[in-house]
Amino acid sequence: MSKALEKLQNCMRCIREKTDFQPEVALILGSGLGDYAESIDIRAEVSYREIEGFPVSTVPGHKGRFVFGYVNQVPVVIMQGRVHYYEGYSMEEVVLPTRLMGMMGAKKLLLTNAAGGMNFEFTPGDFMLITDHISSMVPNPLIGTNLDELGPRFPDMSEVYSRRMGRVIRKEAEKLGIPLKEGVYIQLTGPSYETPAEIRMFRSLGADAVGMSTACEAIAARHMGMEICGISCITNLAAGMSARELNHAEVQETADRVAKQFKELVTAVVTGI
Repeated sequence: MSKALEKLQNCMRCIREKTDFQPEVALILGSGLGDYAESIDIRAEVSYREIEGFPVSTVPGHKGRFVFGYVNQVPVVIMQGRVHYYEGYSMEEVVLPTRLMGMMGAKKLLLTNAAGGMNFEFTPGDFMLITDHISSMVPNPLIGTNLDELGPRFPDMSEVYSRRMGRVIRKEAEKLGIPLKEGVYIQLTGPSYETPAEIRMFRSLGADAVGMSTACEAIAARHMGMEICGISCITNLAAGMSARELNHAEVQETADRVAKQFKELVTAVVTGI
């Protein structure tokens, strides 16, 4: 047995000692968006620190726990706070939580993040349906010995973000009267924000929003055969697009401002998918 698989199984054993909850949908909540977990019908909570060998988030606004419960009768597991490559973890460790949620039984994954907008039609506070991603700027999480128990050596990535789930998100956003942008998300390593020259380059590559997470998690989930959708909260305009300096406080402030709409949309999406 590979060390990576053994580690996953050890983490699963720790979780199953605390709860046998079986989720259908997994959610990963991004910066400033974690409070959504407080509003569901909670049945169990497991702190990351209680799981042997589990990476612990160090980012402000990330509480660091799995929350198990129901959203309108749909059994879910919520990752309240994610870990990032820039925190010093290996990419294998970064996607470990995603793999665990798949091993718990979740077949569908809703990814959320706070992102910088690179499309001139975007404004802070917008929501963007992720239609595709660019992950070439970060290490692929599948590098190394393939975990055959999870998925194939060379998984297809033609449709990482489910078109079916995208239609559900569009429909629910329209019903709620929430304007929804669409675009391509690009993941970088961070933790420094991008330069204006980099933003111009990424825009020329076809990216609409930029962040430091999500794409690697989507790859790991797709490798396992999970159906995936993603929503970015555009919390700021990227470097060089305004006179303001970029800072994490602005990210959290914008996410807090649109939190009510975000909760309404996520609830509708989880119920609809």
